[in-house]
Amino acid sequence: MKPLSVMLSMLVIGITSSAAMAEGANLPNANLPDASLPNVSPANSELVNRGAYIARAADCMACHGENYTGGTAIETPMGKIYSTNITPSKRYGIGNYTEADLKNALQKGRAPDHMLYPAMPYPSYSGMKEEDISALFAYLQTVPAVDEAPKQETKLPFPFNFRSLMIGWNLLNIPSTEKRDGLNETQKRGEYLVNNLEHCGTCHTPRNSTMGFDKKMYLSGASLGNWHAPNITPDESSGIGSWSEQDIITYLRTGELDQRAYAGGPMGEAVAHSTRYLKNEDLSAIASYLKAIPAIQTEDKVNSVNVARLPTPVNESITHDLLAQKDYLAQAKSEVSNGSNSPEALYLAVCGSCHGVDGYGQPDARYAPIVGLSSLRREKPDALVNMILHGVESATNTSPIMPGFSEELSSEQIAGITNYVRTSFGGHANSEVSAADIERIASIGVEKPFLIKYAGLLAIVGIIVAILIIIFIVRAILRSRRRR
Repeated sequence: MKPLSVMLSMLVIGITSSAAMAEGANLPNANLPDASLPNVSPANSELVNRGAYIARAADCMACHGENYTGGTAIETPMGKIYSTNITPSKRYGIGNYTEADLKNALQKGRAPDHMLYPAMPYPSYSGMKEEDISALFAYLQTVPAVDEAPKQETKLPFPFNFRSLMIGWNLLNIPSTEKRDGLNETQKRGEYLVNNLEHCGTCHTPRNSTMGFDKKMYLSGASLGNWHAPNITPDESSGIGSWSEQDIITYLRTGELDQRAYAGGPMGEAVAHSTRYLKNEDLSAIASYLKAIPAIQTEDKVNSVNVARLPTPVNESITHDLLAQKDYLAQAKSEVSNGSNSPEALYLAVCGSCHGVDGYGQPDARYAPIVGLSSLRREKPDALVNMILHGVESATNTSPIMPGFSEELSSEQIAGITNYVRTSFGGHANSEVSAADIERIASIGVEKPFLIKYAGLLAIVGIIVAILIIIFIVRAILRSRRRR
């Protein structure tokens, strides 16, 4: 279950990027040890510990939280859907579930007393293996029961409040993906992880008119409200074709890829809660599979890293030490307060204290370096502009939150900062984003397919038509009887 939102406080947003630490980018797998998995204990059975791993691989925590109590708001074109309590509470959670109940919820989107909405990624989980479901069920029985309901309850508008509609939706959209031919055993494991457990397509595959997966555009990137999940097919110009398998592994383990990407927002959550805990063999399987799928080229191309155009640190101290930058920042803030709209002064005054005067951030304080990041190298500035406008929530409680500047800065000022970082830190020869471009991007809302946008009206029209048909049939029957 993936909520939808993202980042410039990590000006790179996992949802528009990818990853690996500078010193780790070219290291072999052996130098990236398996992470210590929470909730695994020698006191637990092997089945329960396996279930704890499955919960991580399925990223249950992204929506239900580390304590599984739910309450996360998931933005959808139909409205907000709130995740539920899945602790073994008998009153508020799934304490009364049998293993068959959990299997139905995961594979069919059917709880014991109602249908689930596909914000719960059961279209992907429909392919989960029986043994994984059994292990997950055993594990969920061991987590602490929390006898509290989430503060918010899902209340969608008509006609989506009729959960029975999901029966028809499921017939059209399950399964959400198809198995590929010609894969080796490692790639088959990667396919299972990508398509089913990690349900990557939930964010990265565009939707069709029914809000199911557009299978022809598999993993080619998708809009998520104000954000964009990037193309993760092996296309060289718009996807991750230039990444090696080791780049993918390191990114999924660390959330960083030096001078290319830095995961935050939804992707940051996926790394923080899930992929960093995967075994190296599973990360290798994912990487191998992603390199084997068909490449799909999209319009939102990413310029290759031009190291010659990227800045070098002002000096070793100023790259990491905020105190060493204070004179630069103080002068810029003075210029801006005196009415200067110099793009460089605006960047230093608004962004420099976190991302650094030279774009190399404050790593010790977890403020992201932005030099060379894919969000700056994209031909379309939309992802970057949305980060500046709306800010980025951090993936963990220990990471900084980037504020949005839509109320604080004018469109002209945001355009200036956008152009400055794209040319200074993104390697663009020039950038001509205008205030009008900023206003256009800011006005774009969540796109709703026709069937979703007008579902209420269509439902009412359908009811009226059905009533008219019934009246017509009844009248025809009555006339026929009178003639007899």
